Amino acid sequence: MKPWILGLTGGIGSGKSAAARHFSDLGVHVVDADQAARWVVEPGRPALTEIVGHFGREILLANGNLDRAALRRRVFQSAEERRWLERLLHPLIRREILASLEQASSPYTILESPLLVETDQHTMTQRILVVDVPEPLQLERAMQRDGADREQIEAILKAQASRVERLRHADDVLVNDRDLPWLHGEVERLHRFYLTLRGGQP
Repeated sequence: MKPWILGLTGGIGSGKSAAARHFSDLGVHVVDADQAARWVVEPGRPALTEIVGHFGREILLANGNLDRAALRRRVFQSAEERRWLERLLHPLIRREILASLEQASSPYTILESPLLVETDQHTMTQRILVVDVPEPLQLERAMQRDGADREQIEAILKAQASRVERLRHADDVLVNDRDLPWLHGEVERLHRFYLTLRGGQP
């Protein structure tokens, strides 16, 4: 039987990726939308040529790869530039994701995406798990992890769906406000539950 698809999402600093890694350790096929987004802008891919044509060569590193930090700064300063980039990349990313999901052989598969709710990616899933965290802790974790200042993290938060909007789409919520062993225990509990489902439903 074809695996059903669980959408896994959470804001920056929520611990979504740590949860996804543990699901993967348990044998679940995980498709990372961020990885798909990296593939579509690799050197030689048409998307990178268009990005350079739009933003200029200063958006490239010396080795010809995309300077992600520079691009992030540009698009988070301008909603119009961010929309231009999204119009270019979202259809290409969706095609990469669908191709990766087709390769899954576990009982269910996970689409891990920070923008699951903001884009149409949630339409590819049968169930949604939100990794949630109180905003002050989210800010603190994201600043520590990325070495970024509060202003930049707050700009990223504003571009993502609000906590309320994300939770509105959730079938399941994992509140990740404790340590890593606790997170792993919650992932294992959910995994046992998901193995009992057909098509994402009890």
